[in-house]
Amino acid sequence: MHRRQKTMFRTTLALGAASGLIWAGFAAVPPAGAAPTASGESAARAAAAPSVKGKVYAGYQGWFAAAGDGSPVNAWQHWASGTPAPGNQSFELYPDVSAYPDSALHQTGYAALGDGQPSKLFSSYADAVVDQHFKWMQQYGIDGAAIQRFGGDFTSPGNPRNLQKNGITQKARTAAEKYGRGFYVEYDISGLTDDNLVSSVQKDWTDTVTGSMKPTDSAAYAHQDGRPVVELWGIGVSGRSGTPDQFVQLVNWFKERGVYVIGGVPRGWRTDTSGFAPAYDALDMVSPWNVGNKTVDDKLFADDEARLEANGQDYQPVIFPGFAWSNWHEGSPKNEIPRDAGQFLWDQALGVRKAGANSAFVAMFDEYDEGTAIAPAAEDASMIPTNQYFLTLDADGKHMSSDFYLRLAAAATKMINGSADISETVPIPLEN
Repeated sequence: MHRRQKTMFRTTLALGAASGLIWAGFAAVPPAGAAPTASGESAARAAAAPSVKGKVYAGYQGWFAAAGDGSPVNAWQHWASGTPAPGNQSFELYPDVSAYPDSALHQTGYAALGDGQPSKLFSSYADAVVDQHFKWMQQYGIDGAAIQRFGGDFTSPGNPRNLQKNGITQKARTAAEKYGRGFYVEYDISGLTDDNLVSSVQKDWTDTVTGSMKPTDSAAYAHQDGRPVVELWGIGVSGRSGTPDQFVQLVNWFKERGVYVIGGVPRGWRTDTSGFAPAYDALDMVSPWNVGNKTVDDKLFADDEARLEANGQDYQPVIFPGFAWSNWHEGSPKNEIPRDAGQFLWDQALGVRKAGANSAFVAMFDEYDEGTAIAPAAEDASMIPTNQYFLTLDADGKHMSSDFYLRLAAAATKMINGSADISETVPIPLEN
């Protein structure tokens, strides 16, 4: 498969306003892409840029497309193969699309929603959609987004999926700058092979990311310790390509170029006996994948933090609201990992804070495919088509507003970064 092969599947295989610019010194940074006038200009930009330590970022797929949306793909993608209609969908959680302009919405083949509204879905390629997403990040206090970049796409630079992702990255840059949010590139190695892993990532970073697109020139691009950030997801993950030596080579290649490297690694990385320890040890920050774990393991967070602190490495634990993919995997249970009206996500955030970590990665911002999205979603049956099952936020017996998980992520961010006290229970109301 060309992408992350669905978020849980990648882990185990078993289951323009200046007021928005909020960083100190940010407004003094020259416009993105401006030619340096002095040798210290890039250093000044890096010093003013958002960091990743002490921050909570959300994974950003940006991969939904629709026929007629004017994108390079210009066809339905990720919602379904072909027009979404009863029995033809690959997403679980129905979005609340009420905040998007009609120009960004596309009619499906479903019956009307329970409240009589037409059943439409958004395209991630619409400027207004990306803008709204980063506006929400600012509004709810989410620090920024990791923009996903998939190996199966960038190995063929001219293919529509890759051009689509390039466009989304540029739109995300514009929106991040506008709303004072951070962003960075996250490489997902899905779709690469042992033969092309190292060379493909190096070529894409050199020719496209820092060559033609130059997001790292943006004042909104995340830097840590003065270095631009990149993530490599899939190091040592079962079913993914790459040998330990290849990952050591790739991590060191980035570090030699002054890049701060985050590694997306398996949940059991500390006890890994497959030889990837040298690759894990080479990373600046370790981000163990946690999606699919049905229990909240406080000891896992604490032990990860202790190991990394002893190694002089940084820690970015992964937290997620819940999981299901019954519309994509026939026979899978509905509401497979229940959200428990926010308590499941909150318990993870609590475990992170108690472990002493002050950073986190929320999986994911817009992953409606597997029901892990924190972006606004259907509250109840009135907001989904009447002739197809979709997961709704009231699935666990409590009604909540469609923005509940954005509000909860904001509260979790404050608890994790230490700006709010520890709370054992969800500290926000269900309704906005």
